Amino acid sequence: MKYCQGPSCHEHKTKDRIRGSKGNKHYETRRRTYLNYGDNFCSLGCQDDWFKEYGTRAIDHFGRTTEAKRTSCDGAWYKDYKYDYNSNGQSHCVHYIANDLLGERTMITQQQYDNCNDNNIKDLISVK
Repeated sequence: MKYCQGPSCHEHKTKDRIRGSKGNKHYETRRRTYLNYGDNFCSLGCQDDWFKEYGTRAIDHFGRTTEAKRTSCDGAWYKDYKYDYNSNGQSHCVHYIANDLLGERTMITQQQYDNCNDNNIKDLISVK
């Protein structure tokens, strides 16, 4: 079991945080076998509380971005999909790979979409 890392998790007044016997009740930090939100926090609120308190120090410690990062045209390909609706109320999914920097969009099959990842997307580009 893990404890939520939110610095004020124990101050949120919810019934699942109440612990102790009659006459000695108190609020406690949530304890779970699985924590959502980065596997460290029980809620988005606790995650936000942590970042407000420690975020600047963490960024300074691990390295602050000091100049813009760039992605070239070759690395800007991504897979996406949209639902296409017709006048009969029926729909189907349209899958494609796209590069907004080049203004290109290529339709692909569902199987190609399912098998596509960052490592092999360039294989689909060369097939176009």
